[in-house]
Amino acid sequence: MKNRVVITGLGVVAPNGVGLEDFTEAIKNGTSGVEFFPHLKELGFSCCIGGKPKVSEEKKREYLTELQLRDFNSSGILYGCMAGMDAWNDAGFSITDTTDYDSGTIFGAGTSGIERFREAIYKLDDLQVRRLGSTVVAQTMASGVSAYLGGILGLGNQVTTNSSACTTGTEAILMGFDRIKAGRAKRMIVGGTSDEGPYVWGGFDAMRVLTYKHNESPEKGSRPMSATASGFVPGSGAGALVLESLESALERGAKIYAEILGGEVNSGGQRNGGSMTAPNSEAVQRCIKKAVENSNIKPSEIDAINGHLTATIKDFTEIENWSQALDLKGVDFPYINSLKSMIGHCLSASGAIESVASILQIHNNFIFPNINCEDLNEEITALISEQKIPQKRIEKEINIVAKASFGFGDVNGCLIFKKFKK
Repeated sequence: MKNRVVITGLGVVAPNGVGLEDFTEAIKNGTSGVEFFPHLKELGFSCCIGGKPKVSEEKKREYLTELQLRDFNSSGILYGCMAGMDAWNDAGFSITDTTDYDSGTIFGAGTSGIERFREAIYKLDDLQVRRLGSTVVAQTMASGVSAYLGGILGLGNQVTTNSSACTTGTEAILMGFDRIKAGRAKRMIVGGTSDEGPYVWGGFDAMRVLTYKHNESPEKGSRPMSATASGFVPGSGAGALVLESLESALERGAKIYAEILGGEVNSGGQRNGGSMTAPNSEAVQRCIKKAVENSNIKPSEIDAINGHLTATIKDFTEIENWSQALDLKGVDFPYINSLKSMIGHCLSASGAIESVASILQIHNNFIFPNINCEDLNEEITALISEQKIPQKRIEKEINIVAKASFGFGDVNGCLIFKKFKK
């Protein structure tokens, strides 16, 4: 019992839903959170659409005090704190005045406080650099999100931030899982967050990996597994999970969403076809196989896959890697979906937000639809059955879901979630 790790709390701040209830309804109904941003057009971006959570000033004040919000200008830290606090409350915990040495956080980020740093240096020349301001360090250090969240909740176990590009959120979950499994913590808040806006998205636009064909139809822009996929849509937000030892969860009578059976992270070493921006297929397949092996399941037991699937030319390669790693194809292949069709690619937050969606499928027994792929890529449907790429919600018992992320730097992560049974 001490070696089992379960999920007892969830929190999410996503482009198509802020809070668990709104997000659940959005993914069930295939609701897009992608929109057009005029300021991107004014800046000369090719891709002028993206996914941004709708958080009002009033909503911010439900989470942070006026003092915390003063000079607070970091969307990634804000989203991470909101998602983490929601997950903590969802797990049945409250904020106290004492330090909780049994609880910690590993909350990932790709960047931190770019808006804040830009704001600080914009007004200065090099001779005035000491006038950056007293809050710039906390808001721009890589561990800003975990430091703020740890302080808000009084976490006394490990408090840190990981960063591994688009694999960040998935890796954070596995790191928290390992810490609890080793008996070094009773519970960990794990997840990932991403800043938003032109200073984050501009580099991808310059790389020409973003779609430029849907500025007039933003909700149609993110098209994973589609024949007309033309690049990914940038997104932002945060996802958070409270992981807990089964012993602790049962002891306090906690609600249990699902169990983590195991997972794996690795790298292709930027060899054998792998590069800074492309995956080494051999390494991807090894990661998937090892995750299945570590979880003590058979590939045929997987009901659904929540893929990385960014709506680029690499979508077919990913499907091919899943098929070869699991040795499944045609109608025997599991159902597969991509949340990015609804919210775009939320970068360092993607693995965490998508893991929340994966767990909700298990907990509520449904498979959310893929939108914008009515014209499925023929290479993909030649390998796996079209019926395994649902375009409408499927209501059915879901027992095991595999979730994977593949990031810049040729890094990979795969998790196996299972419906909890004593």
